[in-house]
Amino acid sequence: MISWRLASFLCGALPVVPLAAQTSVVTYQYDTSRAGANVNESVLNTTNVTATQFGKLFSYPVDGVLYGQPLYLPNVTIPQKGIHDVVYVATEHDSVYAFDADNNSGANTAPLWQVSFLNAAAGVTTVPYQDTGCSQITPELGITSTPVIDPQSGTIYVVAMTKEVSGSATNYVQRLHALDATTGAERPGSPVTIQASVPGTGEGGTTIVFRAKDYKQRAGLVLWNGTIYTAWASHCDIGEYHGWLIAYDAKTLQQTAVYNNTPNGNEASFWAGGAAPAVDSAGNMYMVGGNGTFDAMGNGPDVGESYLKLSTSGGLALADFFTPFNYASLNGADLDVGSAGVALLGDEAGSSQHPHLMVGAGKEGRIYLLDRDHLGKLQSGSDSQIVQSIPGNIGGLYGNPAYFNKTIYLCGAGDYLKAFPVSSAHMNTTPSSQSAVSFSYPGCVPAISANGTSNAIVWMVEASGILHAYDATNLATELYNSNQNKNRDALGTAVKFSVPTVINGKVYAATQNSLAVYGLLSGVATGIANAASGDTSAVAPGSIASIYGSGLALSIGIAAAFPVPAALGGATASVNSEAAPLFYAGPNQINFQMPFDASGTAAVTVSAGNAQTGAKSIPIRATAPGIFLLAQGQAAAVNQDQSINGASNGAPAGSVIAIYATGLGAVNPPVATGAQASGANLSKVTATVTATIGGQPATVMFSGLAPGYAGLYQVNVVVPQLASGTYPLQISAGGVASNTASITVR
Repeated sequence: MISWRLASFLCGALPVVPLAAQTSVVTYQYDTSRAGANVNESVLNTTNVTATQFGKLFSYPVDGVLYGQPLYLPNVTIPQKGIHDVVYVATEHDSVYAFDADNNSGANTAPLWQVSFLNAAAGVTTVPYQDTGCSQITPELGITSTPVIDPQSGTIYVVAMTKEVSGSATNYVQRLHALDATTGAERPGSPVTIQASVPGTGEGGTTIVFRAKDYKQRAGLVLWNGTIYTAWASHCDIGEYHGWLIAYDAKTLQQTAVYNNTPNGNEASFWAGGAAPAVDSAGNMYMVGGNGTFDAMGNGPDVGESYLKLSTSGGLALADFFTPFNYASLNGADLDVGSAGVALLGDEAGSSQHPHLMVGAGKEGRIYLLDRDHLGKLQSGSDSQIVQSIPGNIGGLYGNPAYFNKTIYLCGAGDYLKAFPVSSAHMNTTPSSQSAVSFSYPGCVPAISANGTSNAIVWMVEASGILHAYDATNLATELYNSNQNKNRDALGTAVKFSVPTVINGKVYAATQNSLAVYGLLSGVATGIANAASGDTSAVAPGSIASIYGSGLALSIGIAAAFPVPAALGGATASVNSEAAPLFYAGPNQINFQMPFDASGTAAVTVSAGNAQTGAKSIPIRATAPGIFLLAQGQAAAVNQDQSINGASNGAPAGSVIAIYATGLGAVNPPVATGAQASGANLSKVTATVTATIGGQPATVMFSGLAPGYAGLYQVNVVVPQLASGTYPLQISAGGVASNTASITVR
């Protein structure tokens, strides 16, 4: 037997956030592909998103315009305020807010925290738009871009612009702030002032210097491999300016790299309608420059009016580019490709010749389907060297395309929202469906919610201030819009290029003075599963299970003592009318123990505030094993030296590891449901338990309840004689196999 040092970790973490149900949104358009699809949405579907079941739940007032996309973290411990699902927004009035994401009642009426970077008494204010000579963003400039969150460190990064007057001196300052996501407090070393320079002749000398007043940080922030990337745009097209990408170490905030796309020329800013640069799995970054100088075919450094691929390995360097054949006329007519970012397509859309694709479009409305491995550079007379160049099929694009399930979604200015199928590296030039109505400037930025590949919904905010939801498989079917019940659901004044955030049964939409929150108008349970494996086919007596939905609990609660309580967060659950112990309760998920005496079919009912909020049933099987998972599918397991097994901390061959699971069924001696398992008199599984690692049998030394816990099982196995590496792990109980997890051997 080996020690149970991991037990406290498992008790505190595994039953709280199993699976991917507690999804986070930490960056623009969900992930660095910028495809704009959340495929883990199990609550909202094409049946319940209707004006009778779905609508505006509440809104939070804010002190300025919200240009950035709302971000979301579940289960955040706020000092002195408990655990909350949190939505974060930042305003042009230089404020950052953290709000309860589930309800605005009681203490949640006020922000969980709010920080401001202004100090009027010291002469620190936002920047009046008149100071820039540009009216694209009014009435003030403060925080414009979508922030980014590091969920591991619990840090939210924002860039804020201020005007600072001291006596007769006036300075304009751009700062990168790193804030504690639980309090809003500055991290050590934060903030840092944005300063940069590069060699170049574009401004008449030998050096190009970043001037804070002349730029706005429009594109969303990027966090990749421990580095924060900030992209910079001009105010309108005024004066001498360039596209800057400036990188900082996420921990120290020390500057690590600077890239300028027109050092010997002018213009070509990175604005992209607010879209953040995309990053592929190899760390290559994809950006689009606006109108500007181009001389790259003569081996010059200037790549205006171009799609860029930058290497982030060891700094920032141009790795490849694509420049439209008609770039000069695009420059002259202010029809730059830089009005929108790009979406990286999944490999299922590609071919053997072009396996890695991305899509983009600009003000001209020409769609570019590009091979990320060979962007194509510049070819005179046509774009025939790229995968596809498709003119005239959409209006000018601002913001970003979206991609889901081999379909590209585009919503150009003055055009319809359109769906274009793509497969074998070919995009249909005729849309498979489109919305029944068109959308005036600037069109819209689509976002997609789905549960895997089913129940896909396209969401967008119309410039006139309407939230729309469409069936992604047929855009002619509008499921909902906020004007269908305007008295209840009116969005408010929209923000251009705005994109809603859809997560865990809610839709968060930013306006010019508030954050609007939409969701189902009553509680609903949408699924029930093994809390470790996510298996929805059956659960075992005594196991930990999860029920998912919306409005399941009044607040978030976590069990802190034994026996495990029957009520948390204002919620209770019963299985076949028998009260079930609750490990965790939140509005979107409840984790509970299936009673040991349950049999047949488990009819699970959830209530909150004396009203039923959800009900679901699932078959009960004698055994239904599931291995708890850590990050990247790693098994929750402890090595013989009592360290946690992981990719950089493997177990020696021949040593014993302890694997943590649930659903192994009956034990002897029996333990009461919700009671703490004994460490002195071990409760062993009565079914036969086997294990394999890397396909080889692993001798089981012990299988039973983990001492000091309820519903958690421990399986101790001997690691087979395997070479160093990461291997698939699976256990079986009573002949029923578990999910597959990873174990590292050294």
